[in-house]
Amino acid sequence: MKSGESSDCSGAMGITNGHSKSIFILFLLIFTPKVDSSWWYIGALGARVICDNIPGLVNKQRQLCQKHPDLMQSISDGAKEWIKECQHQFRQQRWNCSTMDRDHTVFGRVILRSSQEAAFVYAISSAGVVYAITRACSQGELKICSCDSHKRGLGSDSNGEFEWGGCSDNINFGIKFAKAFVDAREKMVKDARALMNLHNNRCGRMAVKRFMKLKCKCHGVSGSCSLRTCWLAMSDFRLTGDYLHKKYNNAIEVTMNQDGTGFMVADKDFKGSTKNELVYVESSPDYCIKDPKKGTLGTDGRECNKFSRGVDGCEVMCCGRGYDTMRVKRVTSCDCKFKWCCSVECRVCEDVADVHICKPSTQPEQKLSRRLGQIQARLTH
Repeated sequence: MKSGESSDCSGAMGITNGHSKSIFILFLLIFTPKVDSSWWYIGALGARVICDNIPGLVNKQRQLCQKHPDLMQSISDGAKEWIKECQHQFRQQRWNCSTMDRDHTVFGRVILRSSQEAAFVYAISSAGVVYAITRACSQGELKICSCDSHKRGLGSDSNGEFEWGGCSDNINFGIKFAKAFVDAREKMVKDARALMNLHNNRCGRMAVKRFMKLKCKCHGVSGSCSLRTCWLAMSDFRLTGDYLHKKYNNAIEVTMNQDGTGFMVADKDFKGSTKNELVYVESSPDYCIKDPKKGTLGTDGRECNKFSRGVDGCEVMCCGRGYDTMRVKRVTSCDCKFKWCCSVECRVCEDVADVHICKPSTQPEQKLSRRLGQIQARLTH
């Protein structure tokens, strides 16, 4: 693995502005829809089985898996976390990061499209590997790494000097291994999708590093902070998820350049930088109607917010089909009081709330498309 990676996500490709997861296992492997496979499936299977059997690992990934089975377990655990984070970030949107059972691609055919959603998934999955490996290093779960040994001696911040101590998270090792493992498949192919994935993988890795924070412990008389011991630690993964979701919202459409070495921005009037931005090649489907060919599940039966005019609002979420309202009873804790010592006592309260559910897709497709256009036009004004 090569050491070092620049602090932006542009190094995976050249971008120019302006023009730019026994029998059960066997069952899973045989009866999974044959679309394309991914290392993401590690989250669903055991590490030893993965190395020998799972489709989707290229030779380099399989070699790393066999050489470092303990790291694969960390990646497996981490996969569950980043998928959960993806589903949190998109919980109020038409595409809600739904996973498909017994599908090696995890997300189904929808991820085969080079869309903004694919850009986000590649970024958050790459970030998830960095986070899982780095955390496992610091917790002493891996033989190959530990705390960051380079954080020794004196350091300084806005509060003055401190001494490096404790266990700084070894983020650089996490980034190096993630790059070697995650990027291996894409580096075997020279096409627009591979370049797009490499770029977004890098954005995800660097997003974790972006939120490293300095933690310190004070030493001194009466708790004074005349002496400090500090270390670097990763922030909660939610910050990375929030950051990448914002990047998703502002993702940049690109096209492959003529020599196939990089991208050009599709919008000729684009004047900004693509360094830290997610990029995509194809527009997204509207996700309104269930379409097995595209892999979209539709929004039938999804809950929506009657009072919102955003992406979670009933008009947008239901794609103009309307919604049904149901009255549901909710049980909550209320009137909580602190009782000496030391407990909190609450009453059980019941209330009735309205829940709004998107109606089924019964309108003809052309009529629905016209309605979607009307909604989109209104949202942009």
